[in-house]
Amino acid sequence: MQASGSTTSTDLTTRAAHARQALDAWTREVVAWHFDPSTGCPFWLDFARKLGWDPRREIARFDDLAKFGLFEDDWLRGGPVQRWVPKGLAGQPVFVFETGGTTGVPKTRIAIRDFRTDYEMFSKTLPDEFFPRGSNWLMLGPSGPRRLRLSVEHLAQHRGGISFCVDLDPRWVIKLIKKGWTEHLEAYKAHVIDQAVTILQAGHDIRCMFTTPKLLEALALRLEAMGTSIRKAGITGIFSGGTEFTPQWNRFAHEELLDGAYMTPTYGNTLMGLAASAPTGPENDYKITYHAPQPSAAIEVVDFDDPSRLVDYGQSGRVKLTTLTKEFFVPGFLERDEGEREPPCDKYPWDGISGVKPFRGVAQSTTVGVY
Repeated sequence: MQASGSTTSTDLTTRAAHARQALDAWTREVVAWHFDPSTGCPFWLDFARKLGWDPRREIARFDDLAKFGLFEDDWLRGGPVQRWVPKGLAGQPVFVFETGGTTGVPKTRIAIRDFRTDYEMFSKTLPDEFFPRGSNWLMLGPSGPRRLRLSVEHLAQHRGGISFCVDLDPRWVIKLIKKGWTEHLEAYKAHVIDQAVTILQAGHDIRCMFTTPKLLEALALRLEAMGTSIRKAGITGIFSGGTEFTPQWNRFAHEELLDGAYMTPTYGNTLMGLAASAPTGPENDYKITYHAPQPSAAIEVVDFDDPSRLVDYGQSGRVKLTTLTKEFFVPGFLERDEGEREPPCDKYPWDGISGVKPFRGVAQSTTVGVY
């Protein structure tokens, strides 16, 4: 018998087809925008002149983006950053967000409103029961030139609250780890948790929080040592993200750390935005499956040796990301993550990914840090 409120396989197939049609249509619109001399950015207009073909004529659907080949990581390193600003958005205030940068020049992307749009979409997935409208937030995560701080701040404001932030430099954390300075690392972590506890004890009526798995665990253990808990400190809703967010840790957090607070996993980065998770809990053994915010971003799980080929459902592969907004266009970017390809679900009628972890090709040289 079909469960009440769920979708039949036929319905889901139809919705998945409609989602794909919407992605194809949005792809055409975004490509038309970025390769129009009156609206495109200098980088893509210069790129088009070297192609020998017009993307506005050749790109009719999402799959056609393969004609561009893979997006090169180094294209985002160095400047001038203005080469990424579309002419159609000239004169609007521009933000720049960084990713990486522990060694060498960090990757940068421009943003105007995308980070706000992403988190307004994500806001719709949060249950008001645990993330009450008008509640204040604690942003217990990276600060500095990363989009997370401004994004969480906007999320709080969008929901009618105010965000309180800590001062945290994840690049310094990674340096401490690489140097083996364990004592300094623990001292810095204690410094960050000190800030969080001070904010929670200051009477600001904070109910919601973003944090990473490592910092959530550190905060919960500190509060436990103080004779209290995350829930008793007032937190009812948490969204958290990072490659440490495994099903095992998810179970551990629910059983040992949260004390009844609600938590939803997320997977995101500066290029993609924020991928929300399908429902997770004891009913599915705490498995976590993420779905990108289509059509503004799409994830493909591709063969490790042949990034032009999707792996089968349930098989492991590397994450290939495509960003599709009028602010920023990145086709075929191979992420430093891998996972298993998952089928569409009721809530998100397009492919997802589970088991996200650092890509095996760079895992040994990757330091996770606060994530």
